[in-house]
Amino acid sequence: MPAPADRPASTDAPTTRPAFRERLWPGPLGWVGVVLFGTVLGVAMLPVDDLLAIVVAVLAVLGGLAVAVLTTPLVQVERGTLRAGTARIPVRLLAQPRALTREELRVELGPALDARAYACLRSWIGTAVRVEVRDPQDRTPYWIVSTRRPQDLVAALGGRASDGTASDGTAG
Repeated sequence: MPAPADRPASTDAPTTRPAFRERLWPGPLGWVGVVLFGTVLGVAMLPVDDLLAIVVAVLAVLGGLAVAVLTTPLVQVERGTLRAGTARIPVRLLAQPRALTREELRVELGPALDARAYACLRSWIGTAVRVEVRDPQDRTPYWIVSTRRPQDLVAALGGRASDGTASDGTAG
């Protein structure tokens, strides 16, 4: 009987790992801001009562952390669907994605912005991906999605990876 390490991996179970998954967590300054906000509220309560000040500070920090965690959007490509926050769209309805640098994102959100576009943005993330919507029944012309890993998201959407190869490994 072969040892467990010698057994081949089972191929019966389907792989459910997404092609791309990222939570758009606040940066370090955002987390520090939540703690500072709770501290300020606690200090404001000091003239009333010391114990009340501590309770208010702790509850404000915990509440702020809960809000930050619960409102952090998920960007994911899984089973042929792009999910950005609460919105979803089949990848087959998307055209070639394009990674945006900080400067390109500034232009896309300023003079080049179409008010009908879907945007899943976080100001503390300086890069994004823009992808055109090819569905003639959808009035949304394109999506702009914040990501710290734009090249990985482009590759997961079937675009060109950062090394110049297509996501299926062929040369581009």
